[in-house]
Amino acid sequence: MTSPGPPPPSPRTPPSPTTAGPTRGVSAITDWLGRTSTEYTYTATLVGAEREGDDRCTVPQHLEGDFPGGTVDLHYRFPLDQGLISRLDIAP
Repeated sequence: MTSPGPPPPSPRTPPSPTTAGPTRGVSAITDWLGRTSTEYTYTATLVGAEREGDDRCTVPQHLEGDFPGGTVDLHYRFPLDQGLISRLDIAP
């Protein structure tokens, strides 16, 4: 499954697992979420959060829903730049 975008409130609809490549920019991400918001429904459970030094964090989430495979554990990894997320990588 590819990156599903930022963690949504539960229950919500995840992005399509068939989306290829990174999505960059606020408008591109907004468009992508709008296109994929009706494909599947799921529940996201926050598993924890880890700080890796002063400038990196990892937030794991467990998703269950009606998407192919039915469950997935995702890790949201991001560096901080002056306290703000400067990049977001989402992967199993």
